[in-house]
Amino acid sequence: MDFIYPDVIYAQTIEEQTNTEDVVRRVRFSGNDNIKDRTLTTLVRTRTNREFLSIPRFTPWYFIWRVSNGRFGEEPAYLNRQVVGNDIERLSLYYQSLGYLDVNVDTSIVEYRSNRIEVSFIIDEGPAYQIGTVSYYGMPDFAESQKKFNFLSDSELTRGRINDTTFTVNRQYNSQNLSIEQQRIITFLKNNGYASIQRDSVIALVKEDSTAANTLDIRYRINPGKTYTFGDVRVRLTDTEPPVDFSEQDTLIGPPHTADSMHTILLQKEPGAQSKFRLLHDQILFRPGDTYNHSLYLETVNEFQNLGMLYIQRFSQSEEQAQPDYSKDAIPAYFDLQTITKHSISSEVFGMKRYGYGTGFGIDYNNNNVFGNAENLIIGANASFEFVSPSVLEEIDTTATQSSVFRSYELRADYSVPRINFPFAFLDNRPGFRSGVTRYLLSYSRSDQLLFDINSDVGFNMRYEVDHTSNFSSFLDLIELDVVDTNPSDSYIRNLINEFGENSFVLQRILEDFNPQVSSIIRYTFRSQNTDLIKRNRGYFSEYSISAGGNIPYLIDKHITTPGTLEGNVPSLFKLSDNSLRYSRFFKLSADYRRYYPISNTGVFAWRFFGGFAQPYGGSTSIPLNRRFFAGGSNDIRGWAPFQLGPGDISTDNVNIPGGEIKLAAYTELRQTFIRDFLGANWYAALFADAGNIWYGPQNDFRDENNEDRLEQGRFKFDNFYNQIAVGSGPGLRLDWEYVVVRFDFAFRLHDLQAGWLNNKQLYFSFGIGHSF
Repeated sequence: MDFIYPDVIYAQTIEEQTNTEDVVRRVRFSGNDNIKDRTLTTLVRTRTNREFLSIPRFTPWYFIWRVSNGRFGEEPAYLNRQVVGNDIERLSLYYQSLGYLDVNVDTSIVEYRSNRIEVSFIIDEGPAYQIGTVSYYGMPDFAESQKKFNFLSDSELTRGRINDTTFTVNRQYNSQNLSIEQQRIITFLKNNGYASIQRDSVIALVKEDSTAANTLDIRYRINPGKTYTFGDVRVRLTDTEPPVDFSEQDTLIGPPHTADSMHTILLQKEPGAQSKFRLLHDQILFRPGDTYNHSLYLETVNEFQNLGMLYIQRFSQSEEQAQPDYSKDAIPAYFDLQTITKHSISSEVFGMKRYGYGTGFGIDYNNNNVFGNAENLIIGANASFEFVSPSVLEEIDTTATQSSVFRSYELRADYSVPRINFPFAFLDNRPGFRSGVTRYLLSYSRSDQLLFDINSDVGFNMRYEVDHTSNFSSFLDLIELDVVDTNPSDSYIRNLINEFGENSFVLQRILEDFNPQVSSIIRYTFRSQNTDLIKRNRGYFSEYSISAGGNIPYLIDKHITTPGTLEGNVPSLFKLSDNSLRYSRFFKLSADYRRYYPISNTGVFAWRFFGGFAQPYGGSTSIPLNRRFFAGGSNDIRGWAPFQLGPGDISTDNVNIPGGEIKLAAYTELRQTFIRDFLGANWYAALFADAGNIWYGPQNDFRDENNEDRLEQGRFKFDNFYNQIAVGSGPGLRLDWEYVVVRFDFAFRLHDLQAGWLNNKQLYFSFGIGHSF
């Protein structure tokens, strides 16, 4: 893009040399009224040594280098006058890109102590130039009369209309905005047949407005070239074994595959590829003979990539892999693909921290492209064992004197297809739904818990996953069935008997939670994020969910097992036992928002808010145990073990009904690099604070023989809930490798709901893989 900038005159001559005596200890900026120091610091290459926790001139690694006579630590940041000169030019260009076209940048280099240098960049910003008007010369017309005008009107630059090609702008000049508009024009024309348009086909001419001071007029000069159509398409799929043998092929001619009988789609594959021709054709989002649309061409590439059962060896618009032949009227497309390994087995061994420390192992079998339509089948199994110390057990059962080993097992089968299946198949390959996946998951698990054991948990899930854009995703769990058979632990039952009596109504009511039960959910989740899910060092992540539960067993109860009568339970699935399965009807909402702010080149401030609400309806008074909210753990409110916080300010050993229907939590964390690339990782020091709790909801009704509300202490109340917010805080350590983060946290209970504020001096340690949020 061409721009007109006024000349910039530098106030001093820079010597092209480095002085190995002078160490840069301070870098300052003055006169930068409109740009923050932090932003300018990222632009210059003249730096001091690394500062610990961004404390000015606190550079311990340089100090180590000095006291060790250069054997350890960080070498001094010597003054380089050539680098300073480049910084002046870099700062000037940055200011000019923001509209300060008359900017003048000078520098002052002062030796404030022997061999200790302060570099000051002195900036005279000058006035900010405004863009008065923008006009477009050479934009072609289209068959739809309003198409060109609507496109120009939708620009972020344009405001009021002067004529069909000229608009008022009245905003500060910014070269990035002009570049964005240039790319928008190119994309629009490429998607409307003008395949040969390039960056030098759209030039922004900038000139000063002679009638208004510090005002610029922008004129885009556009040379679109001629229009093109899609040409013939060839798709070739090879297997993983040589030699190449395209003995299987299919040719598609005429509608609906091509726009006319003059164009063809040639599909070729090797027998070992074990894929169907229809699979290859269905990924092509354009028809040969139609007006060229570059976005459809690129989305077709993505469609092939998203199949997951192949990788793209080559895609091009020329047989020789060069630029397309723009002398012809049609642009062909060539896709060379190769399948990946069909069968694979993987295994893993992992460590874990839940109540205590443990280990586990898992194995997965992957069958890729099961039936030739890019289906994927994963069959997996894992087991874990966790050692829990007597001190942890004593928090629940004061009679515990021995440690325990908790065990968990899981078997699962995951079958997925890279398309949207019934009943939403009509959405597949529509704009915004071109990366859909339908997933079917069947699982069986059992595990030991502190309060209860899960004897068996059988689940089935039918899920639709769609990435609408790179930032927006939707997940619909159309059918999620869960059959759970649980037992409360012996210590938990002993505590209940001691408190309520062996044959009391209260005891029976509590134990209802552990009866065999079935739950069903239909749930929609929307996710928006632009952060790196591993590094989590900038941007945001948000997830919002709404679900309704219990409707499938309710319909079975009302219309099949006992027509016209509601029993509140259904028979065991497939008559596997004589036990009936209880169910509850409920709805559930949750919102999770996370934000990550870079506060320096190596520091991040992060915060998270979570809110959840669930409520039974239709005669149900509680929601299933496995659908409730819980609090505590290394990925939740640190300082409390999993499931060990709440509801309300009820102590763990007095919890009658575990889990709650309401959850509020807020989390903050400050992370700062203090060691780089040691043992292959960047080391971060962290300081965190977590606050929150869970509560019983208004519909969870539990009264004893005397009509006393047994949940009163844990029930959410607007005039008291803030007194029941638990707070944990402390330091942490992060080891950040390229693809994994290992986390160590040391938490104090600032507000222990039983001990009060700052009365619990115990330190609680937690370990995790990945950032807490």
